[in-house]
Amino acid sequence: MEVIELQRRLKAAAGTKECPEDFDDWFFQFLAMLSSGRIRAAEPAPGGDWQVNRWVKQGILLGFRFGRLTDYSINDSFRYFDKHTFPLRPFRLDEGVRLVPGGTSVRSGAYLAPGVVVMPPSYVNVGAWVGQGTMIDSHVIVGSCAQVGARVHVSANAQIGGVLEPVGARPVIIEDDVLVGGAAGVYEGTLVRRRAVLGAGTILTASIPVYDLVRDTVLRATAEHPLEIPEGAVVVPGSRPAGRSEFAQREGIHLQCAVIVKYRDASTDAAAALEEALR
Repeated sequence: MEVIELQRRLKAAAGTKECPEDFDDWFFQFLAMLSSGRIRAAEPAPGGDWQVNRWVKQGILLGFRFGRLTDYSINDSFRYFDKHTFPLRPFRLDEGVRLVPGGTSVRSGAYLAPGVVVMPPSYVNVGAWVGQGTMIDSHVIVGSCAQVGARVHVSANAQIGGVLEPVGARPVIIEDDVLVGGAAGVYEGTLVRRRAVLGAGTILTASIPVYDLVRDTVLRATAEHPLEIPEGAVVVPGSRPAGRSEFAQREGIHLQCAVIVKYRDASTDAAAALEEALR
């Protein structure tokens, strides 16, 4: 089925409360296109921006709306139940994905490019897109529709947030060659530009300001634009005074923030290159 025809059927189905009779026939084609990377929830646009494909996110939501709870258990010891519209994600050896055993789950409708390594236990949700040569380390969650570029290292216990609703909301986007440190969290549509480094424990959301000590600026999300981390920025956790009130000053209360301490240089690149031997 062509993509244009698929878009037409998804739009028609979104306007009804009743499941179309032929829904399964074309929905599973839609799911296969997501899993193969032929379509994606967001993609690069001219000028360095990103375009959200609302119709893709809408299609995923239809799978939840019209799906029936189904038993996907392997045996009595491995019991799984999910909507019939999201069966277990099959992988083949020739896809070139290194999926290490030990409790990892990749949901149907998620794309993993050749050379991706997934260490256990991790979870990659529907609509996620993971680029070539990226490592998903242990205890990592890649949320629904998140876009992770090529040669990214998502370190242990990090979380890449997901989003399905509203359908126009931008998912989290991690561009190529980014290093996401251990226990870091990237949420609420944050855009991390290529070659950035997020130090261990760094949290990025729409409400947390980022202080750029190199360029003397403060980066914040707005109603129109997500938080954007510049290319090559090295970001670490920080804190800032909670306010000027007597109580806040007396109690020494600080709020969480993130700080850009420098931009990538040869020493940063050398430290990041140590990971290559593991891939």
